Amino acid sequence: MARLIVALGNPGREYVDTRHNIGWLLFDRWPLANELHWKEKFKGLFALTTIKGEQVVLLKPQTYMNLSGESVRPAMDFFKVDVNDVLVVHDEIDLPFGTLHLKKGGGLAGNNGLKSMAQHLPNQNFLRLRMGVGKPKYGDVASHVLGKFNKDEEEPFLEDFLDLGAKALEFYLKQGFQKAQNKYSKKSVLDKG
Repeated sequence: MARLIVALGNPGREYVDTRHNIGWLLFDRWPLANELHWKEKFKGLFALTTIKGEQVVLLKPQTYMNLSGESVRPAMDFFKVDVNDVLVVHDEIDLPFGTLHLKKGGGLAGNNGLKSMAQHLPNQNFLRLRMGVGKPKYGDVASHVLGKFNKDEEEPFLEDFLDLGAKALEFYLKQGFQKAQNKYSKKSVLDKG
């Protein structure tokens, strides 16, 4: 048995530090992910570790977001990961900036990365770590998610938000999804106390 954690994002300089790439930003900030040796395969970058005797695969698809499933499915098949043991880290406009939510299955909420995964995976029962990036006050959603974080988000809160996401992932790997969901869902770095 193995577990797969997928961080969604877009390759290319123009997408660095954008809201759509928050999954990649989380991996870049997560100490565990930075300790590992990353290799190229499955149209992506992947790294392996073992936690509590179980193989854990981290994957950053290097396809564009709307083709993420083309990277995820081959990695799942190669490492024999069940769809219920795939956790996807992605941006979520339906959550306020700075808010986490862990969810199993459900809709795709217009996220092209999730849509691609749904096309390539046996079903939509994969787990999600939804990272709230908020809805745009002005303009369209595409410009918002492909835009960079503003100063009100970035300077005081973004690193704390990424650290919170990393803690949720570590807790999930050690304690399981249900306990992680109970502890971290609807947590926000903007909450006082």
